[in-house]
Order: sequence, then structure tokens, then C-alpha cells
Amino acid sequence: MLIATRVCAGTTFRYRRAGVDWRDMRAARLARLFVALLAFALSGCYIVRPSSGGGQTEFTPPRKLNPADVALPRGYRIEVVATELTFPTGVAFDAQGTPHVVEAGYSYGEVFTTPRLLRIERGGKATEVARGEKNGPWTGVAFANGAFYVAEGGQLLGGRILRIGASGAIQTLIDKLPSQGDHHTNGPAIGRDGRIYFTIGTATNSGVVGEDNAQFGWLKRFPQFHDVPCRDVELAGRNYGSPETGAFVPRGTRTQAGQVIRGRVPCSGAVLSIPASGGEADLVAWGLRNPFGMAFGPDGDLYVTENGYDDRGSRPVWGTPDVMWRIVPGTWYGWPDHSEGHPLTNDDYRPPGKPRLEPLLAKPPGQPPKPVAVLGVHASANGFDFSRSPSFGHVGEAFVAEFGDEAPTTGKVLHPVGFRVVRVDVKTGRIAEFAANKGDKAGPASKIGGAGFERPVAARFDPSGNALYVVDFGVLLQDKQGAKPQAGTGVLWRISRE
Repeated sequence: MLIATRVCAGTTFRYRRAGVDWRDMRAARLARLFVALLAFALSGCYIVRPSSGGGQTEFTPPRKLNPADVALPRGYRIEVVATELTFPTGVAFDAQGTPHVVEAGYSYGEVFTTPRLLRIERGGKATEVARGEKNGPWTGVAFANGAFYVAEGGQLLGGRILRIGASGAIQTLIDKLPSQGDHHTNGPAIGRDGRIYFTIGTATNSGVVGEDNAQFGWLKRFPQFHDVPCRDVELAGRNYGSPETGAFVPRGTRTQAGQVIRGRVPCSGAVLSIPASGGEADLVAWGLRNPFGMAFGPDGDLYVTENGYDDRGSRPVWGTPDVMWRIVPGTWYGWPDHSEGHPLTNDDYRPPGKPRLEPLLAKPPGQPPKPVAVLGVHASANGFDFSRSPSFGHVGEAFVAEFGDEAPTTGKVLHPVGFRVVRVDVKTGRIAEFAANKGDKAGPASKIGGAGFERPVAARFDPSGNALYVVDFGVLLQDKQGAKPQAGTGVLWRISRE
């Protein structure tokens, strides 16, 4: 996945920070070294080039659709199942195998609509099953024991996990989760133990509340809101921005070296679980920035996709990829001082023209592990599922929906990143493109032309395992003022073998 092209004195240099041609993690490390050398030599070129992200374009409705504009491996076909959805984020199947989609009810850009659970009838008609309050986004859905379980992001009232029965009645299983910030309550996934697993993203980009959070909208509503560690942490006493602000405290609050911030559950940047009947949350793992997609693999282990840091705010971080983790209970995964198992003090995370990053924590809570796979920088690797049917192929591999970059809000890219579905071999870390718009350039249809994908946000197999359903959020434009989502442009696609 090409993420930058740097041009100096008429010479063009192209490089990949993560992508489909990396054969294994050793190759990824070699590529990292190459990138670091280029970053040192050519950072000035990167600075002067304008950003050209996938959302930095124009759109005139209605959205046009043509499955033939999506490239697939030989022997597969894609078709449109449902259209004119508003901010869809997840799909699940009832006991009869009927697909149900959740519409988020909220999008970046401070656009609030009504979160809904929709049953998709034959022919593509969407029938409302249930609707929620003004507390989106609903970020995902799972089905078990005759009911749907929904993760409610909690932009206004805090996150929740909801149970929706066959009649459409909504029951709150847990509420008041700390997710009113940049990232939300995500998931859920149902474990073999019958418990409901979900995640909570961090309030901030990298641990410090800043002006970028005001642009997201929540800081004006909740000026005292900040990240909450899951366990006690000792701070290094570093403060950023104006007014100077430390880690895990409200904006304008300075911290001191040796200061201890008490941990509690529920917390920021964590995987948690609750009983199927609801109740208090148990901590599974922590130190994750924005763990969005989650699924149990054929080995019974829980896997999570994490969106990497952005080059924004009082403590910007550059060049961090999205990753996939195998979740080991009790483990700290590195946020706010590591990415993909490496400390942010490494020079390849230093934003061009800015000082090297320093740790927020005086003592790391542990040594973070290495990820299962390293995906693209700003790809926004989100919802995914594992293939389990020989008829579909690639049994045991994860199919990951990449929402695509949100430049320039999250940082500069010189070409669109993501906007596709990739498959990941969790045993080797190998990544291969599976479904993407046709053409020489990556990007959404609104940017590069055609009538294929816009922003794949979730991928899930039907109960038979023979068809992969891809939830396409729809058109999301971006400029210096932020996100501009386009209602009614979401689509549900189905991919199967011919």
C-alpha cells in the first residue's frame, strides 16, 4: 500500500511502510529500516508536498454503483445487497441467516442521526428492527442465543453494550463506559465462554488532551474528560501544548515526574468482557489506542485490529501502522509510548521537522508483544472475520475491511491509503489484497472514479461461511475543517465464489 511519494531534484522515490508485498515480519523490519533512511534524507520533500488523502475530493450525489468496478481474485464475484444506508458499521446474521445491519447514528464531523438495527430483506429492502438514542455511534453487532448484541459508542452519554431481542426491545447490559472522546466503545464478539467481549478506544491520540480534541467536538462538551489507565501508572512529568497538559489528566493540568495516576476499570484503550446477562466489566488487556475490529479465530484466541497514532495534536506521532494483535489476557500492548511493540522514541516515529518523542510513562507497565500482522499507515484496519469454509477458500485467514485514511485531519498522506479488503495469514503475518477498486491508483470511487467501494468498515462471513459480506460506510469527505460524511451513501456488498 503506497503511502508516500517524495520528489527531490526531479527524482521520484517510492516506498511502502506496510503492504501486500511484505512476505513476513522480517521483511517488515527491513522495510522499516529503509523507510527510516528515506525519512531522514527526504523529510524536507515530504513537508512541502500537499496532502492527497482519499477523502480530499468532491462528491455529487447520488452514489453510483457497479460491482464490475471492484477487482477480485479469479473465481470470485461481488454483488450489491442493500443501498442507501446511512453510516452503516456492522453486519450480523439471525438464526435464519438473514443479514442485519447497524447504522451508526453518528459520524466524525459531529453529524448525529438515529442509530438503527435493520433487517435486510430479499431484494435489498431494509426493515427497521430497533432504534437507539442520540448516543452513537453504534460501531458493531453480533448475534447469539436469539438476540443481537450492539456496541454503542457513547459520544454523548458514555458507552454501552446493548441486547436487542426479537421484538426489538433494547436492554442495557453495561453503561457509563468512558468513551466520549476521539474513539468509542467497539465490538462486540461472543466468546466460547459465553461472555461478551468489547473494546474501548482512547479519548486522545497519544495520551494528552489538546486542541485537536476540540476539533473532534467532544472537548467542548466534556472539558474535564481525559484518558483513564486500567492500572496504576507512574508519569515522567512531561507536559505539552498550550495550556501545558500532562498525560491522563484534563486539559490545562500539569503533571510532575513520579506522579502516580490511579487505574480503574472500565478504562481507556482496553479489551473488556461482561457476562451475557450483563454486569460489571472484567479487564482482559490494555494499552491499545483504538482497538476497533475484533473476532475469535479458529484457534479460539481473540484477535483485534488497532488503528495507529495520528500526526496531530499536542503530541503528534508519525508513521505508525495499523496492526493486528492476538490478545493474551493480562497483557499491556504499549499505548501511549509504543507502536507495534517498538518505543515511540525511535526516530522513525518522529514527525518531519519536529523533535523526537519522549515517553509519558516513567516506567512501562510491561514489555509489549509483537503484532500478528502490520498493516498500512492510516489504512484504518477495522472490522474483520475468519474464513472457515473450504468452498470460499483461505480457511483460517482473516479478511479485514480497511476504511481508508482520513487525511488531512489525522495527518498527511501523499496518496490514498486503504479503501479495500485484505486477507491476513495470522500464522505468518502475510497480507494480500483481496478486494479493491480497479485502476492504477488506490482510493475510494469518489476520488479515483468508477462506481465501486467507498469505505469498507466491516467484513463478516454468513453462517454457511460461503459468502463474505462487506459493510461500506459510504462517502466520507475530508478537508482542513474535518470530516463531511454523506448520508444515504452506505452499501452492503456480498462476495462469493462463482
